[in-house]
Amino acid sequence: MQKNHYKVIGLMSGTSLDGLDIAYCHFTKNNNSWEFSIEKAESIDYDNHFKEKLKNTVHLNAVDLLAFHNEFGTWLGEKTKEFIFTHQIQVDFISSHGHTVFHQPEIGLTYQIGSGQHLANASGHKVICDFRTLDVALGGQGAPLVPIGDQLLFGDYDFCLNLGGISNISFDVKGKRIAFDISPANMLLNYICKKINKAYDHGGAIAKTGILNRVLLDQLNALAYYSLPYPKSLGYEWFVDKVIPIIENTNDTPENLLHTSVHHIATQIANTIIDTHKNNSSLLITGGGAKNDFLIEILQQQLEGQANVIIPSTDIIDYKEALIFGFMGVLRELNEVNCLQSVTGANRDSSSGVLYRPY
Repeated sequence: MQKNHYKVIGLMSGTSLDGLDIAYCHFTKNNNSWEFSIEKAESIDYDNHFKEKLKNTVHLNAVDLLAFHNEFGTWLGEKTKEFIFTHQIQVDFISSHGHTVFHQPEIGLTYQIGSGQHLANASGHKVICDFRTLDVALGGQGAPLVPIGDQLLFGDYDFCLNLGGISNISFDVKGKRIAFDISPANMLLNYICKKINKAYDHGGAIAKTGILNRVLLDQLNALAYYSLPYPKSLGYEWFVDKVIPIIENTNDTPENLLHTSVHHIATQIANTIIDTHKNNSSLLITGGGAKNDFLIEILQQQLEGQANVIIPSTDIIDYKEALIFGFMGVLRELNEVNCLQSVTGANRDSSSGVLYRPY
């Protein structure tokens, strides 16, 4: 007999390299609708050495990459075990996104490190992970995956926007969930912040002091990706190949680069929303970028009143992705659809995720 209540830990390590998000969540199914709560959550910062190692994983040879895949899985398991012990909680299983190293669905490739078996062994708990591979094997983008949670947990909002390393959005079109990556977000802003030895721009305060560089803005807005139809998704490789050269070839101050990049991000998001012709809609914003007051201010200006911006509680802002990957694990446990064809472009819906038991 299937359960209708699950206690799950969701793990998320995003492209912005902020750290590991751990969210202990309860999920309950009542009359075919899901309810959730985030009971305990925390974010573990990567130290500079570990952050650089993750950032440079894309350059490792095959043997070193696989070794780090196992090492990272063990590290995830150890941190989760500490979290469970600290909070004295009961857990049905751990649901882990891992950390994306390669994402090139056009050649059938997506790869997230964080070995599920090593994670299970180190934590002592069952693990569900590797949520993208099946969808890519079915001809899909393998991303975004969060929209199933947007649809089933946050369906009261017209748009769900996440401002992480990459900005992505999901919404319903004629009863089907549509979602795609819009643009770089914190990935771009944090890259520029490194030029002034800062990890990030708190509240967008530095960006706010800058002046718009119209030439740079036009170059960023002209990137070919923005004219592609969905389904589509972005990866770090695209950022390195297409965006960094534009930034590095622009002779301007970090303040102006940040200011212009904020306008670029806001423009691409606003264009996406306005193009749907959904007037007076509700826009839920989560992810670290929701705390960038200047970005939210510029986005509201660009939206021209066509959407009501909603910033939720801090727990939802910070841990929505970890929450939803926990929920994806629940759907996988139930063998229910957690990866949507309408989002990824795969040849069918699927129940994605691989199960590992501790030994």
